[in-house]
Amino acid sequence: MKYRSRFEIASKILHEALGGNATKTRLMYGSYLSFAQINEYLNFLMTNALITRDEESHIYSLTEKGVRFLHIYEEISKLVPTEEQLITA
Repeated sequence: MKYRSRFEIASKILHEALGGNATKTRLMYGSYLSFAQINEYLNFLMTNALITRDEESHIYSLTEKGVRFLHIYEEISKLVPTEEQLITA
């Protein structure tokens, strides 16, 4: 697997949580991270108020700020293509 930036991984986690009903396991497998890595990223995302966790159901969901981050990240990705996008073009 290629190297992914911190923001690319964070956006993948947020994208997985966007559909709702996102458990830690679902986020972990969907973003191809280990248990230790997903804990680190979820701590980062919750500290920055991009994602929240329901304490009773243990379900993660995006905040309004998280949705904005996801849209902005997608726009930036269109403006500045990654090396992989340049090769396939």
